[in-house]
Amino acid sequence: MIQHHRYEAILEMINEKSFVSIEKLAQHFNVTHQTIRRDLNELSEQRKIVRHHGGAGTVSSTTNTAYQARKIMDLPAKQKIAERLVKDIPNGASLFINIGTTTETIAQALLGHSDLRIVTNNLHVAAILGSKKDFSVIIAGGEVRHRDGGVIGEATESFIRNFRMDYGIIGISGIDTDGSLLDFDYREVRVAQAIIENSREVLLAADGTKFGRRAMVSLANISQANRFYTDLEPPETIKEILKNNKVSLHLV
Repeated sequence: MIQHHRYEAILEMINEKSFVSIEKLAQHFNVTHQTIRRDLNELSEQRKIVRHHGGAGTVSSTTNTAYQARKIMDLPAKQKIAERLVKDIPNGASLFINIGTTTETIAQALLGHSDLRIVTNNLHVAAILGSKKDFSVIIAGGEVRHRDGGVIGEATESFIRNFRMDYGIIGISGIDTDGSLLDFDYREVRVAQAIIENSREVLLAADGTKFGRRAMVSLANISQANRFYTDLEPPETIKEILKNNKVSLHLV
């Protein structure tokens, strides 16, 4: 296939599925992984796609990548972040955990803990942690977002404000160069803001693909976190914000 035509076909596949792996693209076009990587790098430079570890996704500031695609995107990085973050959670602690595939990976890593008290607006997190007899899991009331099991809305935000927890574990869709934490749904953002305001310590978890990723709703600023866990060295502007606000950086 001529390279130009392959570009068009790659864009069509990514736009249809929101995320496509290098493996799947190489099999589909019967070319090497190296060829696909060059194609994706070129399309990324043209700002037609967003490169991720192991594949590529759509460019959008208004619509998030599909949930099933996000579950497998950068999974090894999310697992390393989760393994590091849970080391800072003592047994017997109380936690907020918000919506996201990163926080679901953290929930899996927390299963080795004991006597945790969890409040969450993520049905998947509740299902994971609810399997442990010594955990107390409370699900916030509100509207269930069918695409990813997130619970959102005014009732959810109001419910969250009834608690004061030791830790708030926050995942995020994008981090702008000025430290703004960005997401796609203002109702989800309002709940996350309530979690931040009612946590004694805020633990932010985001893999390196979130740096510079666009989303239209501003949640907070990275300076409001107490600890930040990621797998890639942040941009210099972000590192300066972390340093000036005494946010501890944990690279995995």
